[in-house]
Amino acid sequence: MSEIAISADTYAAQFDILTEQTSIPAPVRALRTKAFACFDRLGFPTTRLEDWRFTNVAPIADTPFRVPTDAGSVDPAVLERVPRLGGAELVFVNGVYAPALSRAANIPTQVRLRSLASVLDDDLDVVAPYLARLAPFEQHAFTALNTAFLRDGAVVEVEAGTVVDIPLHLLFLSSSEMAPVLSQPRILVVAGENSQVRVVESHAGVAETRYLSNSVTEVHAADSAVVDHYTLVDDAESAFHIGGLYATLGRAANFSSHTITLNGAIVRNEASVVLGGEGGECTLNGLYLGNGRQLVDNQTTIDHATPHCDSHELYKGILDGRSRAVFNGKIIVRPDAQKTDAKQSNKALLLSEDAQVTTKPQLEIFADDVKCTHGATVGQLDEESLFYLQSRALSKKQARQLLIHAFASDLLGHIKLKEIRRQLDTLLLERLPLRLGE
Repeated sequence: MSEIAISADTYAAQFDILTEQTSIPAPVRALRTKAFACFDRLGFPTTRLEDWRFTNVAPIADTPFRVPTDAGSVDPAVLERVPRLGGAELVFVNGVYAPALSRAANIPTQVRLRSLASVLDDDLDVVAPYLARLAPFEQHAFTALNTAFLRDGAVVEVEAGTVVDIPLHLLFLSSSEMAPVLSQPRILVVAGENSQVRVVESHAGVAETRYLSNSVTEVHAADSAVVDHYTLVDDAESAFHIGGLYATLGRAANFSSHTITLNGAIVRNEASVVLGGEGGECTLNGLYLGNGRQLVDNQTTIDHATPHCDSHELYKGILDGRSRAVFNGKIIVRPDAQKTDAKQSNKALLLSEDAQVTTKPQLEIFADDVKCTHGATVGQLDEESLFYLQSRALSKKQARQLLIHAFASDLLGHIKLKEIRRQLDTLLLERLPLRLGE
């Protein structure tokens, strides 16, 4: 596999090498150059920054990752453990499109599902009004790094009035054959007026390998569009995952996002949604599992910029071993966003005395006619419930498993896509007894 070595001290030189080796349009070249200048100025975030106070990315900054220039190969075992949805599917290996593993048939002609690399080469004018318009790389190091090495990923375009009945699956696989790999997929979703689409991102990798998946997703939902988005993070236990989701909603648009984190040494999921049109609705849900010394960090921002908008947010975590979790949820209500209705909840279940969770709900309200609530709970399994189940002839282990699964399945009930819900339900039943609790 052809690769470009990267180290913490030579990003500038390697960026120049990559730029020389790839032929890209002038506007993209200018964007990448600007983004790299931002990354060079910012450097990797440290715990001195408020937004990163509880997440130390030194293991990422100190690892000499390699950026692949082609897809390379992938272990078939990785494909077997990733949920397959049976619809259209684009597969990427180490951030590079793998057409031999993909299938994009049976989608309406009003839907274009393509690799970003092909769009940059042949159809840049179509995506230029949307690409890199939402992701703020000026103050975000990982987003800047992704934009600086902008090269491949997925583009989903849905024409106005189109209803897509099948899920569009974007599968990102990481495979480190020789050295730690840095993959940086970019995803752009453009949903036209009155359109409906479901997009699923799956991230997975080869077990017992170290790699970094640094992905950025931008979603533009026009007036009355409905976008149902899913992210499934099931990376290797020694791998790192940084994911940024940025969405903007038009008038009466409906956007829902469900983030499921199952694995990864350090996983940080960021979601930022702007309700930019009156009557919009946003739902952010998340479920995360932690074990060993894993760290899962969820950062969310919902910006109510216009009146009569609703938002709903529910995150649940199950932590065992010495794992740690961070939840920082911010709701902003702008001065003109009257009649806002915003609800936020974060609940964590600790199965070990050494597991920790840090939760920080935030409300910034600049309007006076609003309904805004937030809550956070952290606790252990209820002893009375355990006793009751054991009195019904269940063993203590079975009782624990049942209560843990019930805690998780409550959130899965919010997932509209039946295929995802069934497969995750099965996955949780398989993993929870093995990884969480005795």
